[in-house]
Amino acid sequence: MMLSRMDIRRFRPLTTIFDLGRLRALVRHSEMGMVFAGALVGIASGLAVTAMSYVSEQMHRLIFGIDGTARLSASQIDSKFLLMTAPIAGGALLGLLIFILARWRKKPMVDPIEANALHGGRLSLTDSILVAVQNLVSNGFGASVGLEAGYTQLAAGIASKFGLKLQLRRADLRVLVGCGAAGAIAAAFNAPLTGAFYAFELIVGTYTIVSLTPVVVAALVATLVARLLAGSDFVIDVGSFGAVQPADYVPAIALGAFCAGIGILIMQGVSFVEELARKSSIALPFRPALGGIIVGLLALVSPQVLAAGHGALHLNLAHEVTIPALIGLFLLKSVASAVSIGSGFRGGLFFASLFMGALLGKLFAYCAPYFADATLTPVIYAVVGMSSLAVAVIGGPLTMTFLALEITGDFPITALVLAAVITSSLVVRTTFGYSFATWRFHLRGESIRSAHDVGWIRNLTVDRLMRSDVKKAKNSLTLDEFRQAFPIGSTQRVILVDDHDKYAGLVLVPEVYANPTSTQDEGQKLADFIRYRNDFLQPQMNAKQAAAIFDKTESEALAVVNNLIERKVIGQLSESHTLRRYSEELDRRRREVSGEI
Repeated sequence: MMLSRMDIRRFRPLTTIFDLGRLRALVRHSEMGMVFAGALVGIASGLAVTAMSYVSEQMHRLIFGIDGTARLSASQIDSKFLLMTAPIAGGALLGLLIFILARWRKKPMVDPIEANALHGGRLSLTDSILVAVQNLVSNGFGASVGLEAGYTQLAAGIASKFGLKLQLRRADLRVLVGCGAAGAIAAAFNAPLTGAFYAFELIVGTYTIVSLTPVVVAALVATLVARLLAGSDFVIDVGSFGAVQPADYVPAIALGAFCAGIGILIMQGVSFVEELARKSSIALPFRPALGGIIVGLLALVSPQVLAAGHGALHLNLAHEVTIPALIGLFLLKSVASAVSIGSGFRGGLFFASLFMGALLGKLFAYCAPYFADATLTPVIYAVVGMSSLAVAVIGGPLTMTFLALEITGDFPITALVLAAVITSSLVVRTTFGYSFATWRFHLRGESIRSAHDVGWIRNLTVDRLMRSDVKKAKNSLTLDEFRQAFPIGSTQRVILVDDHDKYAGLVLVPEVYANPTSTQDEGQKLADFIRYRNDFLQPQMNAKQAAAIFDKTESEALAVVNNLIERKVIGQLSESHTLRRYSEELDRRRREVSGEI
């Protein structure tokens, strides 16, 4: 069928919107373009979260035989055989995936925090899909992990792919990855403010006016999409509660400090299990199945340890629970989570920390009579505890504060939560210094503490800054031969090499001519003028490392050698050029963040 000219004109606006070239120009040159891109990422994030949640629920129903309305961790599962074998089967399936991926994909998978900190927002969509699939297998078969890691990975991966297609600048791509993560968390908890500040605090690493609108729009759109498709809300009813008294802040702050200590123990526990697994002779593909055995044994004691714990959280908030039961369930859940992650199951501790924090809060409520004039109820203690422990493990004080606001709808309680999470965050930062994600980076040898963009520093290497046209000479030359080869004014410095072309030092030409050629220097040799024999740069060093070496040696320029073994001279770098380029890049990043370029 042929289209008339009028029909073509009618469809032209749609083709303009979805034309990649026009969209690229719109996003790169207009703030409204970034808002539009954030909205598209929000739609994709809402769809991704809804799809993953649906698949996970269907897996729980199919594998564990629960009904269509109940959550796995709140279900009564009569088959002990099923409780035991399901996590083992999931571990075996995950191990098979790990074995296949080890042969197929050699590069390590990058998460959104690492991508924004080191790689300018570049994420592999294929890797993100693989992480999401592994997370679904882990959670679907009952491993004690949540889906939030898969949500954010998949949504951020989609956002990064979209941004790369649009050829966005580094700063804009990082913001778009933040839009993906914001949409994922917002859709998961029906909490747009939580999602937005999750992106600002944990993914983008900073809050700016330029990034505010696209991130918030992505979170709002993702929430609307998830509500439209799933319609489920994550809400906690705190009941009727009067005004918060000044005396109520004392137990809230004490609970925040208590949760900080427990959070540090949980993070170290996960690391201990991972280190134990690494030091064992057990091959990586077999570890999840062995972890599944332990999770299955713990599930025989209480099925509430299975999966993330959504159902178990509401179950324990709605009923009175004794102190031994709270302590027992907390220990079971913490061990199950540590073993699940440490043995290789994919997932995170986001919701697990909320669940365990709620248990700690209800446990702490039994101490309420010891605080004079305190009026808090056990449910409020649970809300304060869940936010405080989540801050200790995940980070993001404002993220968890807004989560408390959006799931309770009570502003006075939110003020209590803010006091508690600030305390928890302060204690963790001053005594431990890491969140769960950055602690794992530290164990891998990475120095990043947040999603702040430090990748550009690593990209600004000595190899990129150095000049390769350097003056070289043999260290066996006599002083007269050196003067003849390098007249005064010909160059500032000469790099000396030995007979095997290894770096031997550096000679400043003006110093050689500063001594008059008379009988006073008859006994002098070229070796007397050699400096920095063991001070040099390597091409992989970044500008910051090079500047530190310049400061230590008090040299204006140094030679660049290929490596510590061969020490072949490949170039020369001056301190002034290094500092100038470093300053230019700093200014460029500042202008990118402020939206000036």
